[in-house]
Amino acid sequence: MFRPPPAHTKESMTNTSSLIRSLALLLCPMALLADAPEERFAKMSPEAIRAYERDTLQRVADLSLIPPVINTNPLPKYDYDQLDYGMTIGIARTPRGRLWAVWVGGEDGPKAFMVGATSDDDGVTWSKPRFAVDSQAPHLPLPRSVIVGNIWTAPDGRLWFFFDQTMNHYDGRQGVWVSVCDNPDDEKPAWSAPKRIWHGAVLNKPTILANGEWLLPVEFPAFAGIGPMRFANTELEPLRGANVFASADQGKTWTRRGCVRFPKPNWDEHMFVELKDGRIWMLARTGDGVMESFSKDGGQTWSQPEPANFKHPVARFHIRRLASGRILLIKHGRTIDTHEGRSLLTAWLSEDEGQTWSGGLMLDERTGISYPDGFQAPDGAIYISYDRNRSKDGEILFARFTEADILAGKLVSPNSKLQCLISRPFKPKGKK
Repeated sequence: MFRPPPAHTKESMTNTSSLIRSLALLLCPMALLADAPEERFAKMSPEAIRAYERDTLQRVADLSLIPPVINTNPLPKYDYDQLDYGMTIGIARTPRGRLWAVWVGGEDGPKAFMVGATSDDDGVTWSKPRFAVDSQAPHLPLPRSVIVGNIWTAPDGRLWFFFDQTMNHYDGRQGVWVSVCDNPDDEKPAWSAPKRIWHGAVLNKPTILANGEWLLPVEFPAFAGIGPMRFANTELEPLRGANVFASADQGKTWTRRGCVRFPKPNWDEHMFVELKDGRIWMLARTGDGVMESFSKDGGQTWSQPEPANFKHPVARFHIRRLASGRILLIKHGRTIDTHEGRSLLTAWLSEDEGQTWSGGLMLDERTGISYPDGFQAPDGAIYISYDRNRSKDGEILFARFTEADILAGKLVSPNSKLQCLISRPFKPKGKK
């Protein structure tokens, strides 16, 4: 997802200062022109100019606080013949069996937006995009993007859509927004106005603890914003890390409960599993492989992060508790302790709380496979979505399988199926 920016150079600082002045003119041209800004700047001290630059950048960053809009009439602008990119976000199932899939269009960058589609026949066919969230605006001084998130069905049947809105791909603050659909099985689903929960981003589904509390993994990258945005929101440094948000009222309110800071800033996409002994197990993608941390007090304090007992590339993985009590793991690699980059997507099970892993069902052996997410249906079937060759093919796919399939290392259940297409963009790459 987000990667730390390169080290600052004298040239980059000069370019940033020029951009700041351009942004200032865009934001308040009449006032500056009336005051002869070049003369005013010449009289200002270096400290005052620095403060002015920071203020201007902060005003640009604040444009991400404007509430986004859920577009429930996205056609024809967001139809498949207008899309040329595909990065999966997640998949969910509603109480009456409708499947919802959400993915990113545009790019994994400043031009990103999100679309969602449905299937009413267990994934055999999929609708055209049924909603879009796109915060791009040509009049803005920098791009405003909607990027990364997840979709999740709560126990009461409501569908929750989490997403991040930010300036210029990453403005040092971001923002977790959520919209809830009370009628996800209806012909015309209605979404609530998006509500901002906090800073950062959510890339994985909430976890419901045994006591009924909801835990939400809110990541807040441990580095400043990208490009000119690296000077904005610097006051938030103490809050950066793998944050834990808790709700005791089914998502009406959220409280920041705890945070894990990993040894290096190159981490993403943490998630939780509640263990049978009451501890909460956090796992996160890092540049050094998957790392883990444990909490004995509901997520308030955490152990020092250490490497997990399975190998995985720098990519998203997926882990969840199943109804059987087993823990499901979706990762890259032919074996539990190997990987060959973003290929060989496999499913594993643990019966001893993640100490050892069994099975190894190959979901997709191809290269360019990434970002698994999923859920377990009431009949026990497991659904996992992922993407393939985001920039070239842009395919969003899913697999349907069972625990028996995983343990056998092959499909043995009659309704299981692999490499099922959800969407593929039709627009040739580079065509406007």
